[in-house]
Amino acid sequence: MPRRTATMLASTLMLIALLCAGVFIPVPYAEMSPGPTVNTLGDHDGEPVLQISGRKTYEAGGHLNMTTVRVTSADYKMNLVEAVYGWLAHDNKVVPHDTLYPDGKTEEQSTQENAEEFSQSQESAKVAALKELDIPVQSWVVVSTVVKDSPAEGTLHAGDVIKAVDGTAVKQPADVAKLVTEHKPGEDVVFTVVPAKEQAAAEKENRRTTGTEDIRITTTASADTGEKRAVVGISAGTDHTFPFTIDIKLADVGGPSAGLMFALGIYDKLTPGDLTGGAFVAGTGTIDDAGEVGPIGGIEMKTVGARDKGAQYFLTPADNCAAAAEDTPDGLTLVKVGTIDDALGALKDIRAGDTADLPTCAAG
Repeated sequence: MPRRTATMLASTLMLIALLCAGVFIPVPYAEMSPGPTVNTLGDHDGEPVLQISGRKTYEAGGHLNMTTVRVTSADYKMNLVEAVYGWLAHDNKVVPHDTLYPDGKTEEQSTQENAEEFSQSQESAKVAALKELDIPVQSWVVVSTVVKDSPAEGTLHAGDVIKAVDGTAVKQPADVAKLVTEHKPGEDVVFTVVPAKEQAAAEKENRRTTGTEDIRITTTASADTGEKRAVVGISAGTDHTFPFTIDIKLADVGGPSAGLMFALGIYDKLTPGDLTGGAFVAGTGTIDDAGEVGPIGGIEMKTVGARDKGAQYFLTPADNCAAAAEDTPDGLTLVKVGTIDDALGALKDIRAGDTADLPTCAAG
């Protein structure tokens, strides 16, 4: 066989071997890409996204689109060819697998966590919107979760209302941990609670709760590194009672990043006129009960998805601005927001056509 032919054959076989290796050898990466966007003012799968009853509502035009990111599943094994293609694709982003699924988190665990965050974001969106409208909302501190095999298991339950710890009134979730960690591991702590069943019954019957229980729990040492803290094995959160019903109908979405857009959609439905003035506005951002907007992941994917749908303006959390501005899709204006007030102010300017002085994002 001529040397030139042999060299070409060897090179071809080497290339085939490399391609096979690229296809069959998994690499520790995952991929993010633009996901669907949904207008919070419109319908999804045949029904309104925001459904409000017991309060006068108004027709709202334009778009206030929440945005999403599509990610590969926790058990998906990406190969080298897919990783290289993802790196080269402009609208996709390849990241280390642990970035999306830290500590070996399974698909089921990730889905459950995202569902819980999505539910909490809806509650906070409702609270933020109603507070902005000066509509009273009743709030209280509750047991959010109980850790399996912890001292609290079997004595405290998710949904129990925490009135006090060691006789000191609890006003916000952070108070619970602060009061518990004033003890040393092994000491007793007393929780004054309204049981979840009693609270649920009182809400259903539209009455005040009638009594509390004192529950004594022996603390244990925390499992984290460093100085050991006293813990009982619960996380505390906030629950609310609203003066009318607000339902958010959106399946197959997780995480907290739609909070801002839900809050704006609720505000728009409860006030006359259109917040957007008919403009196509999209956005993202977590929101807390006080209306503070927080950063999210995958901002570059969300701006691309929004622009592909026709968005003109994108409400961007202040802490995501620099990253978003590095590669802004043509025709999309990134508007910097830190609170729901910022977002409402920007929408007022957009509605009036006075957009020259909008607080836009700049690359870092």
